[in-house]
Amino acid sequence: MRANVTQNSEGEIILTSTLDFEDGRSRNKIPPDSNAGFLPPPLGSTSTSSKRFLWSLSFYSQFFDVDTNEVVRRCYAAIFPRANFLDVLEGNPDLYGPFWIATTVVMILFLTGTISHYLSRKGEGHFEYDFTLLSGAAGLVYGYTGVIPIALWGVLKWFGSESANLLECWALYGYANLIWIPVALISWSPITILNWVFVGAGFGISALFLFRNLYPVLSATDVKTSKVLLILVVGLHAGLAIAIKILFFAYVRHAAIALDRDLLTSLRHGSPVSKKNKVDGTEEGLGRVLLGL
Repeated sequence: MRANVTQNSEGEIILTSTLDFEDGRSRNKIPPDSNAGFLPPPLGSTSTSSKRFLWSLSFYSQFFDVDTNEVVRRCYAAIFPRANFLDVLEGNPDLYGPFWIATTVVMILFLTGTISHYLSRKGEGHFEYDFTLLSGAAGLVYGYTGVIPIALWGVLKWFGSESANLLECWALYGYANLIWIPVALISWSPITILNWVFVGAGFGISALFLFRNLYPVLSATDVKTSKVLLILVVGLHAGLAIAIKILFFAYVRHAAIALDRDLLTSLRHGSPVSKKNKVDGTEEGLGRVLLGL
């Protein structure tokens, strides 16, 4: 603000004032905060400004900081391992690959499981889609891939392992699920023994992958604890394989139930069993003997 004193022709003194906005802006201007913003600043800045918060997008984006070529390279290393997978990760484990691999396994299990159930109930009339297969596949795959690594990491931390890393555990289990994609694509046939072979091969490949990469981490504990943990890891993985086979590709079990129901109905009404049922019964009996069902 500036004051001006003037005198008119009658000798009166007039006091006037003017606001100098430009000068006020130059003197009272608040410098902008260079660190303001919804997202935290990128890595490489000061320690205080580079802090990542749980509720910020950049906190989660660091878990998906991979490109397509890197994900493909890691998938190849999971199927055809030549080096320790933790070395392939190069200190940058991701959740992008594990999430989409698990999602793909869920969808393929639902589709091929539906085909397997359709074949097992063929000739029974109208077939209805069982969408509990979709929810079951999601619960099984997402639950196994998400919960087991957390439990394993917690146990390792409890026993004082300093090399345990939760993201690396998630990445290992996530990429280990990759083998279930081709297994699910070929395990829907009515040849039950062949389906068991496919599922067994998938279990062997994925279990060997987990054993090979988790052994150096588990061996950081004492000998007895590491052996128990390895047995638990392999046992839980075997449970996953058996659950996949029984829940989605149990062709013989459904066919046997349908056959037993037809035979029971025939006996109740005193009607003879048809030739087709006799043949199917012979094949079913052979299948039960071979599988121990």
